[in-house]
Amino acid sequence: MKLGILTDSTSDIPQYLIEQYELEVVPSILIIDGKEYSDGTGITREDFYRGLPSLQTQPTTAAPSIGDFSARYESLLERGCDHILSIHAAGALTSILNIARQAANDFPNRVTCVDSTSLSLGLGFQVLAAAEAAELGLPAALAAVESTRKRLHVSAALDTMEYVRRSGRVPGAIAMLGSILHIKPLIELTNGEVKAIGAVRTAQQANDRMLNFLLEGGLLERLAILHTGAEPRAKEFLNALMLQASQSVPRDILMVNVTPVIGTHVGPNGLGFAAVRKI
Repeated sequence: MKLGILTDSTSDIPQYLIEQYELEVVPSILIIDGKEYSDGTGITREDFYRGLPSLQTQPTTAAPSIGDFSARYESLLERGCDHILSIHAAGALTSILNIARQAANDFPNRVTCVDSTSLSLGLGFQVLAAAEAAELGLPAALAAVESTRKRLHVSAALDTMEYVRRSGRVPGAIAMLGSILHIKPLIELTNGEVKAIGAVRTAQQANDRMLNFLLEGGLLERLAILHTGAEPRAKEFLNALMLQASQSVPRDILMVNVTPVIGTHVGPNGLGFAAVRKI
């Protein structure tokens, strides 16, 4: 069986890995001042985060259409795939998965849709695990996805709670607390739910706490350092990690400036990680 792997652009998988594993990626939509941008075109991630604080109107996002998915599914099948594994952003946080499932209804028994319950490389690492197991068939790829999800840890230190508050992704009382006290909220994404796990007053304290979170679980199989227009901060975090635990981390660590489709909901200057434990 030739298995096609498809995901959406919130997976944040670097282009070289998309090409290496022949992944199909459906872009989400970013809307700025009424103008629509297909994720990855029209505006760079650097420019987006640089300009985000000064925008008078909050950017919004939209999921790909049913037609977008249908066209990709049809293309993969025409190129010889016997089945398609379609893995997407957390269904509790976005309509992408539901739209993919609607499109899959037109291809009965040919498309399997999976809820990653995550975002960014939390989703991306599940996609890569599936791609690595694809030659063994659908059951093996699904097992690889499930194994990765069980060992996944996604956390972030936000510069402000304001953007998350606007998005409605956390309880209002938590968001209001962050705004009033001018603290740096620490959050984690677990089973499609954004949870507050702490708060500090400075970016350095946030970095230290994030490093402790990352090192608590021992050896890592996969790791991505995530940031929203904060590359110097991400590099500083990576340097601190290598000084303390170079033997515990994988050789190939990704550093990713998170897609604006996610960043518009969490704000600029954030730092995070997606990690997959070895056990």
